[in-house]
Amino acid sequence: MSDADRLHELLGLPAVDFQRETDGSARPAADSAAWRISVDPYSDDRNGPWEEEFAAFLDAVDPSGVEALIIGQWGETYETDSSHPIGLVTAAADRFTSLKAVFVGDLMAEEAEISWIEQSDVTVLLTAFPGLTHLGVRGGTGLLFPPVKHESLRSLTIESGGLPAEALRGVLDSELPALERLDLWLGVSAYGGDVVLPDLAPLLAGTRFPRLHHLGLRNSELQNEIAVAIGAAPVVAQLRTLDLSNGTLGDEGAAALLEGQPLTHLTSLDLHHHFMTAPMESRLAEALRPYGVSVDLSGRNEPWGGRGIEGRYTAVAE
Repeated sequence: MSDADRLHELLGLPAVDFQRETDGSARPAADSAAWRISVDPYSDDRNGPWEEEFAAFLDAVDPSGVEALIIGQWGETYETDSSHPIGLVTAAADRFTSLKAVFVGDLMAEEAEISWIEQSDVTVLLTAFPGLTHLGVRGGTGLLFPPVKHESLRSLTIESGGLPAEALRGVLDSELPALERLDLWLGVSAYGGDVVLPDLAPLLAGTRFPRLHHLGLRNSELQNEIAVAIGAAPVVAQLRTLDLSNGTLGDEGAAALLEGQPLTHLTSLDLHHHFMTAPMESRLAEALRPYGVSVDLSGRNEPWGGRGIEGRYTAVAE
């Protein structure tokens, strides 16, 4: 799927859109699907509000068996923030006794551009579900992530066209001892992405999340600066996979990766959507692939108007 497309799966389970009416075929078992609940406020045969759809879901699918839940479009998302559907889900927490994964904001650009999605304090899900292992969020506008303690969370993904620095600091100040995968789309300043390199220092120091083995610092206009920092970052030693894709990485950042600490222990390095030249692509491949590192160098781009660094762009912004 494309970088901000609708989810196809969650927790290894296929994403299934909940429908009140079926065509006569049996619904999947509660624990065999990642259930997506959405409403379309613009459809001619529009369904009811999200709370009605959610209530119908609770009646039709045994919530005690649901392991993965996807919150799709909950209305006109630039008018109503995600606290509305999140509040309904957390109010039913005692019924979702097997819930392990939640994704908030599974919208495509046709429904709402990523920076139009109004988010809220998503940590209330962690408070309500102490057994949650996977949390995903799409959209950085209005996103709040105050520091939280959670013993079970293993994977955290925040997809944004602009990640607020305050939300990043909340993530890094949280106690998440089980966290293994962290994937952050930092975005651009024009859409609220005010993270600067020093904000990443606690993460790059490798002292925050001892079990972390996958790190994604993606979709950033700071991609070259991040690559330079990665070259000496202690956290790299504990990683198996590293994702610096979707940003403005060019030859200068790629050279820093080659000249920094060895990356030969990685199983994969994802650099797709980049601004490297063909010779630099070859240098990276020749340096890492003999060690068994899978290097994704797809999606070479040219700056807008041939303007050099200032003409580079992230894969996802608005």
